[in-house]
Amino acid sequence: MKDILWRSADKLRGSMDAAQYKDFVLGLVFLKFASGSGAFDVPEPARWERLAASGDGRALDAAAEALMAANPVLAGALPKIFTTVDGRRLAELVALIDTARFDAPRSGTARSGTARSGTARSEGPGDVLGEIYEYFLERFARAEGKRGGEFYTPSSVVRLLVEILEPYRGRVYDPCCGSGGMFVQAEKFVLSHRGRRDDIAVFGQEANERTWRLARMNLAVHGITGDLRRADTFHTDAHPGLRADFVLANPPFNMSDWYRREDDPRWRFGVPPAGNANFAWIQHILAKLAPTGSAGVVMANGSMSSAQKGEGEIRAALVEADLVSCMVALPSQLFRTTQIPACLWFLTRDKGARAGHVLFVDARGMGALVDRTERVLTPADVDRIAAAHRAWRAGSPVDEPGFARSASLREIREHGHVLAPGRYVGTPAAEAAEPAADRIERLTKELLACLDESARLDAVVRARLDGSRDPDG
Repeated sequence: MKDILWRSADKLRGSMDAAQYKDFVLGLVFLKFASGSGAFDVPEPARWERLAASGDGRALDAAAEALMAANPVLAGALPKIFTTVDGRRLAELVALIDTARFDAPRSGTARSGTARSGTARSEGPGDVLGEIYEYFLERFARAEGKRGGEFYTPSSVVRLLVEILEPYRGRVYDPCCGSGGMFVQAEKFVLSHRGRRDDIAVFGQEANERTWRLARMNLAVHGITGDLRRADTFHTDAHPGLRADFVLANPPFNMSDWYRREDDPRWRFGVPPAGNANFAWIQHILAKLAPTGSAGVVMANGSMSSAQKGEGEIRAALVEADLVSCMVALPSQLFRTTQIPACLWFLTRDKGARAGHVLFVDARGMGALVDRTERVLTPADVDRIAAAHRAWRAGSPVDEPGFARSASLREIREHGHVLAPGRYVGTPAAEAAEPAADRIERLTKELLACLDESARLDAVVRARLDGSRDPDG
């Protein structure tokens, strides 16, 4: 089914940009799903049988309008852009999506709101569409390149954030929620631990209208009711009274064009520089935390050590206030949409017995390559990091050279409040010497892979240079 639906996107490729055909395909998939799910009130003009028979753009726009009018939870979520595409292509696309089936084979016990460990559960249309929707978001993020990072965070990174924060119950907030992936993963965590969907309440904010619609649809197909507002977080805090139990966020890295007021009450630890919003995001998130709340934030690596324009002083103030609980250095190539190396900041208002200490985890050597340009954290990697954090939080000693170590605020102070894990975890214990023949074979493979990549990049550069010399190019 994923293959069928991805081919549907290919039918529009070339006639519009990736961001636009994402709206078309996911909008049509949602209209098809809504008609058969039983989760929504579907008025006659929005019934898929009528839409599939006509394949008409005006009818599809009217269907989106009627579905939103009949279901307040969908207000503003569906695109009304189907009259802007070629009618023949649209009819072919509708016909292809008509072949998709969102029901799944039934097995085990009937599904309730609870996922029971060790028990097979049946999958309904929402489960199947939810998986397809997540697959599409990932594929579209790759297709859109750098802009794809605005709405999609790699799923293995989101899983790691959730496994460390463990949001069993409470209010979950994301100030730059993109397509809502943090909320979906939090819901999966709750269900996998015998909880219910209403054990958490989700609140989000997103400035980009197109991305906000993606999030609304994503939550709807997963059966999550959330309060998602559309506004620039720095200009307008859309949830002014919210104090969240958990914050999950992947803000834009090193954002230079942002709304800034020096007298903003959120800047309790120092005014962030105009040219970089990293510490504006961190301070906004801290301002939204409940007295016992915790946060996990994806940041560019520079945030761990930068001393420019007051950033070092802000970081030192955060450390001295004992708000930083854990730092994780991530491996390279996790984010296909950017080459900027990244890390995870974990913040908490109440460290309990771990007051005065920070856990450092160096995960730069982890992950598995899925192709030449993209790496993912494996389930074993996520489990290992999360287990180290649980042990540390419980008071157990965590000191594994080259991987994880707990450091005191005094030691961090001696390092100039730099939070790069490599400064604290040391180097791995010496391993048995690698046989010479094995070492030569391994290094040869690594060299050949580097040469292949060099040749590929050389071809790309030459092609672009040739294009720049073409007077018609």
